[in-house]
Amino acid sequence: MTHSSLGITLLGSTGSIGCSTLDVLARHPERFHVVALTGFSQLDVLFGQCCRFKPLFAVVGGAASAQILRARVLDAGLATEVLHGEAALEMVASLPETHAVMAAIVGAAGLRPAMAAARAGKRVMLANKESLVVAGALFMQAVRESGAALLPVDSEHNAIFQSLPAGFDGDMAAAGVEKLVLTASGGPFRQMAAADLAHVTPAQACAHPNWSMGRKISVDSATLMNKGLELIEAHWLFNMPAADIEVVVHPQSVIHSMVRYRDGSVIAQLGAPDMRTPIAYALSWPERINAGVERLDFLKLGALTFEAPCLARFPCLGLAYQALASGGDATCVLNAANEVAVAAFLAGKLSFNGIAHEVEAALAALDLSASTSIDGLMARDAETRRFVEARMRL
Repeated sequence: MTHSSLGITLLGSTGSIGCSTLDVLARHPERFHVVALTGFSQLDVLFGQCCRFKPLFAVVGGAASAQILRARVLDAGLATEVLHGEAALEMVASLPETHAVMAAIVGAAGLRPAMAAARAGKRVMLANKESLVVAGALFMQAVRESGAALLPVDSEHNAIFQSLPAGFDGDMAAAGVEKLVLTASGGPFRQMAAADLAHVTPAQACAHPNWSMGRKISVDSATLMNKGLELIEAHWLFNMPAADIEVVVHPQSVIHSMVRYRDGSVIAQLGAPDMRTPIAYALSWPERINAGVERLDFLKLGALTFEAPCLARFPCLGLAYQALASGGDATCVLNAANEVAVAAFLAGKLSFNGIAHEVEAALAALDLSASTSIDGLMARDAETRRFVEARMRL
């Protein structure tokens, strides 16, 4: 560790984003050191990470897991302090020793610790969609008030960030920006007949053609809900209305997203489909560092193709546009209903098409008026989950 080494807290270190982040950090030990690692239940993975990166803190979900990991850490002679629970997550996200926080906990569980990092004025490397999908207005307010630096890690938003002018201050009109273009792979069912979608299995839905991702995000990619959540994120990150955010299906996943300018120019960010590129950019911005990523070979690419998303076959994207237009807590309801429905699909208790049906039912039935606090949003989230779970027990 050098004097100028940046301290990193990694929220969700055992997931795919977390493991990719640690791969990048390991390539640059002179630039970064790990302050804290957190994981929910993959104790073997988290213990191995503690042995390698020797963080000051490790945080797990419950007391029993903490007891098990604490014993292993002590036996290994590590000085890592093992904690558990939501308060501990918020604490390690706002430590004085931490310069930057990778917010990579999947789902609504990642909201409070990401918010803690924002309120503490950290560099927040945001891979947790729910921070903006559930609490966009409150999260962006916290960023503004604390002076935190918000760096998007989703490949699409990171691509847009890279394609904006240097020194961009949030004023799209002054920057000459006309529209943002989010690219989507189309997922594994892009060419499947509509009638066959009702019969797809979780294994099929999790077999993404281009990216290696967790099960939940893989299903979201298959339904195009992932792109709907990214639409909502882009609205908050870049202060763009939904009408000025296009979604284009690009099966090769080489162009990660684009920015249209008023002079007719389109600036795009291209690269191999590897999350280490946006992770490395978020870690080192405004510099660039080696991420260990395969170089793009244009001579082997062949064609780059584009098509419009089919909202009739993949209604989740349309529901996201609808929720964003509705305002209030609609995007919170959309997210919670989707999480419950996707979990039910992965457990074999709901059909693939049933995911969109449950989200649509929640948006139609529940109160969407705006909450003014994280507690209010979490109450709306819990209400939505109860509603969807009750429907599926009928």
